[in-house]
Amino acid sequence: MDLNADLGEGFGHWTLGDDRALLEVVTSANVACGYHAGDADTMRSVCAAAASAGVAVGAHVGYRDLAGFGRRFIDVAPDTLTNEVLAQLGALSVFARAGGTRVSYVKPHGALYNALVRHEAQADAVVDAVRLFDPTLAVLGPPGAVWLKRASVAGLRVWHEAFADRAYTSAGTLVPRGEPGAVLRNPAEIAARCVQLATEGWVRSVSGRPVRIAADSICVHGDTPNAVEIARAVRVALEAAGVVVARVESPLRHARQVG
Repeated sequence: MDLNADLGEGFGHWTLGDDRALLEVVTSANVACGYHAGDADTMRSVCAAAASAGVAVGAHVGYRDLAGFGRRFIDVAPDTLTNEVLAQLGALSVFARAGGTRVSYVKPHGALYNALVRHEAQADAVVDAVRLFDPTLAVLGPPGAVWLKRASVAGLRVWHEAFADRAYTSAGTLVPRGEPGAVLRNPAEIAARCVQLATEGWVRSVSGRPVRIAADSICVHGDTPNAVEIARAVRVALEAAGVVVARVESPLRHARQVG
């Protein structure tokens, strides 16, 4: 199982989360590309640190919405969205290369992530951007999302994701952040939930019903106040349960799984 976190979400003098500590735990880093958060200094620093830690770098692309932290839906024209995603991929790719690594995958952020579950025009726009920039990149998102279906048809590699610290509805979607209990904070409970997800393929929804989720990667949000504690608890619990925690494309992970 891959373990990813949203990193590089500071901007200028403002910092958010403990990127250095999380890079000691996770196997993939979703790095903000300057549109919802992040700046040139932060992108270069996080990419270099990820390279040193052997952590995969992913482009955490979002709406052009610094004021709203990318958590507000924007009805942007598809052609514009394609160009804005291309701009973000180009920026992060430069800093990844300067830091001694490369962008391996693309994961949308916030409101864009949620929109691409069903919004066909924006889904096609993001798929077009990835395909035009580098068709060897993988894409990461929730099972059943329209954009992942379109990405698969376009020949892109698709990875499915589940969330360690977010509650699910009985329909398998995330509980909106504004609702009570949407964000989980107890490390022990989250860790047990992630072991169940990795070994049995399901989690319990807020209504108590089991929800099937087939995931390649589990996400811990870097801006959760105790994100480092959560990530460590999840990794320890997964490894104690015999789950190989490694990058999705890691030869060791797949060799262990097959064997």
